[in-house]
Order: sequence, then structure tokens, then C-alpha cells
Amino acid sequence: MPFPSSAGVSARMSKQRRRDTAPEISVRKLLHARGLRYRVAWPIPGMKRRTVDIAFTRAKVAVFIDGCFWHSCPEHATRPAANDTWWSEKLAKNIARDLATNEHLHRAGWRVIRIWEHEDPSEAVDRIVDEVMRLRAEH
Repeated sequence: MPFPSSAGVSARMSKQRRRDTAPEISVRKLLHARGLRYRVAWPIPGMKRRTVDIAFTRAKVAVFIDGCFWHSCPEHATRPAANDTWWSEKLAKNIARDLATNEHLHRAGWRVIRIWEHEDPSEAVDRIVDEVMRLRAEH
């Protein structure tokens, strides 16, 4: 890991939340208001240190709320100017990890929904509710 480019950058990055981010909480509140119950930070079986942001375990729907920076959003991705090589590798690994997680869950019979942090929470919740209800009806 490279040295931080400044003390301010280091302080800001250390405060980044891993869970319970504002977009995640917005989606969870809307889901709860619609009567859906779910698990938060649910551990993925067979994948150490990986969790599903919002899991509907009976319907087998895994929801991830992805940050535009950390997951390289095609619309809003940015990269720090300092330590460019390190950040390029780090963000590429994040993308590869997301793909591996998706594949692992698909093989286990799960439906994966990925939502970008910039998406409208109401629209995201509509997609989630539609999928959960459809899968519940099938079982």
C-alpha cells in the first residue's frame, strides 16, 4: 500500500463507511416501508470476508449498493491523480471481486441486483420488490 499523498486524504479515506452508507440506508428504509424484511451485511457462504448488503434469504435475492468510486461506475468513476498505478490495480481488483461474487451467488441459485449509489432509491426499490415478489411467487 502506498503512502497517502497527504494527511487530509488519509483522514478522509479512513472515514469512508463500509456499510450503512446513506444510499444503503435510504434503500433499506424504503424496503421496510413497503413491508419487506431482509438481512443486513449477510455473510456469503463459501466466501470469507464477503457480505451481501441487503439479503432476502428465502427468495435468494442479494442486493449490493455499489459506490461509484470504489466499484468504478461507468458514469461517475474517478481515479486519484496520486498513486495512479496502485489505484488502477486496486479498482480493477474490486471489479474482479464483484464479478466473482456475482458468479458464486448465481451458481448457488441467487439473483444478484447491483445498484449504483447515484440511482434513485425509489426506482431501485421498485426493481428489488419486483424481483423478490416474483421469486416468492415461484416458490
